[in-house]
Amino acid sequence: MPQMSKVELYAAIRRDHRAGTSMRALERKYGVTYRTVRKAVNSAWPEPRKQLPPRATALEPYKSVIDPILRADLDAPRKQRHTVTRIFHRLVEENGAEDISYQMVRRYVADRKPEILAASGKAPVEAFIPQSHQPGMVPVSHRAINRTCG
Repeated sequence: MPQMSKVELYAAIRRDHRAGTSMRALERKYGVTYRTVRKAVNSAWPEPRKQLPPRATALEPYKSVIDPILRADLDAPRKQRHTVTRIFHRLVEENGAEDISYQMVRRYVADRKPEILAASGKAPVEAFIPQSHQPGMVPVSHRAINRTCG
């Protein structure tokens, strides 16, 4: 039997059950358990998947070392700030972090740096200026340009 999504499977089981097929025959036909057949008959939609808690990474013990480095870089001149490569090499040299990769550090720094900037109040302000014009109307800035050119 070709692979089908859970929604399609539930729909097929319900359709066959309405046609009079027994629960046990549905189990055999679709290769599922009695519990799955019962859930499909009772509900058109499968229950949502359980969200697993986030897994601890190998970088977890070193996050307390990286965060102060990023906070110290807030006050440092631009040319003296730590790059991700330098942070990675410091972790390996000073803390013996042989079990982490450069990509792990890069991903963490990319996620964490904006959070630290926002917490310190030094993050750039995001602004949105809606641009709306009435149909057929020329924006004011274009009218001013046309007057000076023509």
